[in-house]
Amino acid sequence: MSESLALTSWQGSVPLMMTLGYIALAMLIGLGARGGRRMDSLEQWGVAGRSMGPVTLYLLIAAGSVSAYTFMGAPGWAYSKGVPVFYVAIYLAYLALVAWYFGPKVWKFGEQFGHVTQASAIADRYQSPALGALSALVMSIASIAYAVLQTIGSAYILLVMSGGRIPLWAGVLLVLSAIAVYLFVSGQRAIGRTNVFQGVLMLVVAWVIGVWAAHLATGEWGFTRVFARVADNNPEFLRLPGAGGDMSFSFWTTSIIVSMLSFMPPVWTQWMSASSARTIRRSASWLPTYYVVILPLVVVGFIGIFSLPELERADTVVLEYAMANMPVWLVGLLGAGTLAASMSSSEPFIHSVALSLSRDVLQPGLGLSDGRAGKLARWMIFPVMFLVIAPLAILEPGNLVMILLIGLGFASQVLPAFIGMFFWPRASAIGVFSGICAGFVVTVMFTTIWPHPLGIHAGFWGLMLNLPVFVSVSLLTKAVERSVTRRFFMIAAPWMFTNTSARD
Repeated sequence: MSESLALTSWQGSVPLMMTLGYIALAMLIGLGARGGRRMDSLEQWGVAGRSMGPVTLYLLIAAGSVSAYTFMGAPGWAYSKGVPVFYVAIYLAYLALVAWYFGPKVWKFGEQFGHVTQASAIADRYQSPALGALSALVMSIASIAYAVLQTIGSAYILLVMSGGRIPLWAGVLLVLSAIAVYLFVSGQRAIGRTNVFQGVLMLVVAWVIGVWAAHLATGEWGFTRVFARVADNNPEFLRLPGAGGDMSFSFWTTSIIVSMLSFMPPVWTQWMSASSARTIRRSASWLPTYYVVILPLVVVGFIGIFSLPELERADTVVLEYAMANMPVWLVGLLGAGTLAASMSSSEPFIHSVALSLSRDVLQPGLGLSDGRAGKLARWMIFPVMFLVIAPLAILEPGNLVMILLIGLGFASQVLPAFIGMFFWPRASAIGVFSGICAGFVVTVMFTTIWPHPLGIHAGFWGLMLNLPVFVSVSLLTKAVERSVTRRFFMIAAPWMFTNTSARD
């Protein structure tokens, strides 16, 4: 923690009480979401009985995709690099399009074939539990990376709001314990209910902080003068590849591509929680209206360029600026909003890892019934949280944005499974398996041994081997039975079966 955050008069109790009060309120909302229902089945605990309406689903998806990245990582990138941060605008717009097109199809897969996880759909499409398990394990790496990012953000907020009295490790355990209680009790319903509250809170906090900061810095209740001042004094922050000299244009571009090709499991589960396919399409149409939440906080990052030129840690720019210039109650509101962003995003990823490891790895591996797998999924959240996520978060590895990008690099390696599910009936289980394995090995090597060669994201390198291997091996091996392919593609691409030859 930086000196200015640790040794200031902000060790008063108001910001901390507001932040801790938010945790207590989130727990009450999450526990109440159960509503007397039994939560010992995969259908109820995993996808909320496929019952969520359009408003709940809208805020579930929106708040789940707005995270500690929005309140800390994105302003930090604006502060240290400038316009490369706006890759997230491309990514979020793409998420809305993906939800609109693929979400209804995924919902129909789940409703007709009984899927409750992404990996169970993959196992069914390719008639291969082993491939489903592999997909679940690879996606778990990406999901855990994302959950670690959010947990670090949550713990750091408590560290700051307490003036250092709640150390990072204690903050990690406190936040994870709170989430564990209501996730165990209410499952996906808790995520839906808490994200409604968190989504509204984040939107209000982000715009109050952003507009207030712009007024303090420039005298204007808007953002024009902020960018004019940056353009006059630090124009390199408004040009690609940005300031700092540590990000190439190729890395920025390939990071966008990898992010767009990462079909994360919690989103899949959220779609299957909807009450109907039409609900998903309506919610997806509204999503861009929520993503304006990121703009005011990015602006605070740009304000920091000329207001806080000597920050030790870029991720703290919004907190530093607020604590130096804003009323104590507003700092407390910022703490609650940032914690809401972190918790609303960590919940679905923790839930999806526990659900998928139980349903797609342990159930077929141990021959468990659906009932036992449903009970196991609830208990799996504890080892996932406290044996994996907590130790990694306490170690606090690297920059928040880089943790996210590394996780997405691994998630993108499952892309062949989705190509074969939505676009290419000829894809074979062995082809998908080979592609994922080849891409995974390359991604590991180019993340750990030789990071991002030639300035190209490790996950993109993985895809450049993954996809040719997938196609060539699929063409050389036996395709999945036509009856299986047909029932999937009658949903994914029914036009493929409108002629006689396709039906035969």
